[in-house]
Amino acid sequence: MTKRLIGLTGGIATGKSTVANYLASAYNLPILDADIYARDAVSINSPILAQIAERYGKEEILLPDRNLNRAKLGEIIFNQHEERQWVENVIHPYVRNCFLKTINESSVNTLVLVIPLLFEAGLENLVSEIWVVSCSAEQQKQRLIQRNNLTHEQAANRINSQLPISEKIARADVILDNSSTLESLLQQVDEVIKRI
Repeated sequence: MTKRLIGLTGGIATGKSTVANYLASAYNLPILDADIYARDAVSINSPILAQIAERYGKEEILLPDRNLNRAKLGEIIFNQHEERQWVENVIHPYVRNCFLKTINESSVNTLVLVIPLLFEAGLENLVSEIWVVSCSAEQQKQRLIQRNNLTHEQAANRINSQLPISEKIARADVILDNSSTLESLLQQVDEVIKRI
């Protein structure tokens, strides 16, 4: 039987985690999260963290406990396009391999792959359907500022580093509109998940 592999994506702070948590709790679906794999990729003593430290300097990019200084790396990659591309080119293959390994080892028929950079990383071929969570640009910016305690400029840089939400919507099989209430969003998920 062919697996149903739902690629859950959207812009930063549009509500992907809310949808993923609901799919896990209400439908008991396994969630595979690109962000978790990406964090594993740069864990202490990993080869990828060593590459990043070599490029940017250990003193600059590592915390005293030898963990990655995410804030510092964020400042670099969200202000320099070439550096963001370099970091993504180092991390994305690792993330892809984690997904493939988990999909192949899973006996479950439906899996949810939460991949914020699904299109940007060229990972569309991993999934059988693409769900995009969206909201208005202003809501997205406000949610990001509140959630991550960012300035307007920092939030704009992070949003602009991703493919525009309109392009993601154009390539989606399912569009979940998160510009209204939580109840409305979860109702949309219920309707879509029942379509087999």
